[in-house]
Amino acid sequence: MATFLYKLGRFAFRRRGFVALIWVALLAVAGVGAATASQPANDSFSIPGTEAQKAFDLLEQRFPGGNADGATARVVFHAPSGEKMTDPDNKAVVTKTVAELKASSPQVASVADPYQARAVSKDGTTAYILTSYKVNAMELEDPAKDGLKEVGEKAEKSGLSVQIGGDALQEMPETGSTEIIGIAISAVVLAITFGSLVAAGLPLLTALIGVGIGISSITALATTLGLSTTTSTLAMMIGLAVGIDYALFIVSRYRAELAEGRDREEAAGRAVGTAGSAVVFAGLTVVIALVGLAVVNIPMLTKMGFAAAGTVVIAVLIAISLIPAVLGFAGKRVFGRRARRRMEERAAAAAASGADAPEEKPNMGTRWARFVLRRPVLVLLVAVLGLGAAALPAASLELGLPDDGSQPVSSQKRQAYDMISEGFGPGSNGPLMVVADAKGSDDARGAAQQVRKTITGLDGVAAVSPATFNKAGDTATITVISKYKPSSIDTENLVGDIRDEASGFKSGTGAEVLVTGQTAMNIDISQKLNDALVPYLVLVVGLAFLLLMVVFRSVLVPLKAALGFLLSVVAALGAVVAVFQWGWLADLFGVEETGPIMSMMPIFMIGVVFGLAMDYEVFLVTRMREAYVHGERPGQAVVTGFRHGARVVTAAAVIMISVFAGFIGSSESMIKMIGFGLATAVLFDAFVVRMAIVPAVLALLGKAAWWLPRWLDRALPNVDVEGEGLRKQLEQPSADRQRDRDSDPDAELTRV
Repeated sequence: MATFLYKLGRFAFRRRGFVALIWVALLAVAGVGAATASQPANDSFSIPGTEAQKAFDLLEQRFPGGNADGATARVVFHAPSGEKMTDPDNKAVVTKTVAELKASSPQVASVADPYQARAVSKDGTTAYILTSYKVNAMELEDPAKDGLKEVGEKAEKSGLSVQIGGDALQEMPETGSTEIIGIAISAVVLAITFGSLVAAGLPLLTALIGVGIGISSITALATTLGLSTTTSTLAMMIGLAVGIDYALFIVSRYRAELAEGRDREEAAGRAVGTAGSAVVFAGLTVVIALVGLAVVNIPMLTKMGFAAAGTVVIAVLIAISLIPAVLGFAGKRVFGRRARRRMEERAAAAAASGADAPEEKPNMGTRWARFVLRRPVLVLLVAVLGLGAAALPAASLELGLPDDGSQPVSSQKRQAYDMISEGFGPGSNGPLMVVADAKGSDDARGAAQQVRKTITGLDGVAAVSPATFNKAGDTATITVISKYKPSSIDTENLVGDIRDEASGFKSGTGAEVLVTGQTAMNIDISQKLNDALVPYLVLVVGLAFLLLMVVFRSVLVPLKAALGFLLSVVAALGAVVAVFQWGWLADLFGVEETGPIMSMMPIFMIGVVFGLAMDYEVFLVTRMREAYVHGERPGQAVVTGFRHGARVVTAAAVIMISVFAGFIGSSESMIKMIGFGLATAVLFDAFVVRMAIVPAVLALLGKAAWWLPRWLDRALPNVDVEGEGLRKQLEQPSADRQRDRDSDPDAELTRV
């Protein structure tokens, strides 16, 4: 592989105008395709294989036009002190609001009058209008949302306190400002790392081109492939991250080759042949992690994973083709003026003395590696114990999906949530819908009555509505209000209790009972994600282990990489639990409400962080492997790897931490949690695992680190990531010429 990439790098450098033109053309074609494509449909969020989804599908059949999974909004009214919502003036405002809501949008399915739907609190101070829509929250159009807001604002002018809750006003968080901040920080870090604005600009330029092609392609193919606007979210974040990283690796190696005295084309070829090989395999680990999200079997998550994987593939192709082409345009400006002057002075001093250029002073990476080699046991113990301590809170991890109760206290959704909790009880914010399929029952009405009676007697039930039948009279829905808030463990237990009674209903009445609603759906999603966690982890880590075994020709190095990654992810989850579940340092990070950790966090962190962690592992350890294969002692190879790679890996990690940390400032608790979790995981993995545990373990293992059974060595393909085959090939012509001269006596006379 190294030989092929070497030739590709030299070709791209020589034909830089042609290669750059191809990528610009691809960007233009993708952009035109995106601009002319029809508007993509939003995802109809479904969770195949869950009871809640089965119930939704049944309701679609038995209650046509009922829109069981449609968006809902609660317009909550609270009367001023001394007044009640049953007062004539206040009642008139609510009645008028009901009429205005019905006329606010064609997407409105139904509007429940609180005075008929028993949606007035016992003390009479609070009432709410439940508005249902024909489409889910992701498909709700802006005019419908605007109409809802206008009706609420108009009602508030009457003197009543009016807040709007529910998922109808759910919107995708705006991330543009955080991306700009991330790119700005990346530019600063790159400029400091390279000491050259040109070298700093190259990774940003090529990463933006790659993300532009990827996102435009997703938009252009959205209608054809059934992708939604949310599909590009993960693709943009990951594409930008790896695009900068991969370009950073190639440019850094190119500068190192130039510093060793090679001409520019040769330096480009060697940079792509060596660092490019590491980029290809690092990219494969990211692709495996993202495509592996299909194991969860949540369609939207699968689409996001495949879209992001496609963007990573584009980033890899750009790194091994466009980067060497752009380096050809940059010339010597990849070095800053001060660096160029130092190189010229060293070259002049070497020419004057007739000796090799003096070695540069040990950099920070070299000094740190030597320190670890002197005290590997101490460094390993401190690092492992530190991560272990950070991981302890993960033992108390509680997973769930956040509701409006986790929103900032100042938000309208949170205030509506609190008003309903105070007036009707916390369970009213997330009612459960029990569906009784009595098609196989002789007495459908009697079966529904029996179901209602049994549920009423369960612990944790606050209220149970009468059964509502469809036109055929064979299916009924019963609304159940829990005594507890929707995201609580107690409500989850209540759902489990109702489902446990289902078998008794089936045998006793012939009716099949299913529990659904947004609360039940959230519970089922969490369970599905929990069930998929171990298979996903085995798949991703297992395939990556095999891939790294091919790369490093070792059993222990990939094992160490996988175990180190798991340690950093568990430690990051522990930090998330401490802040967002226990409330430690909550004020510092702006966490207003603690509660269960988002159920998607473990799988999301594994998928994203694993890919980025393997980037750092491959780039750092490949350089060590390269030095070891070229004859250096194991300890010396570790120092060489850190001398060339530590600065680059540090810069890449700082960039990623900055990008992810920018999301901590989001007002959305989910986005805040994701940003904190990813930033913490990268911090632990890059600076504790890769920079401390990796060199300490390699120092203790010595030559055993690179051990591979002979039978396995023969079975595994030799992809030559470290460039040993390339090096032999490049040295062969000069060796052949030397042998020819030695065997030809006339050649010596000619030289004289």
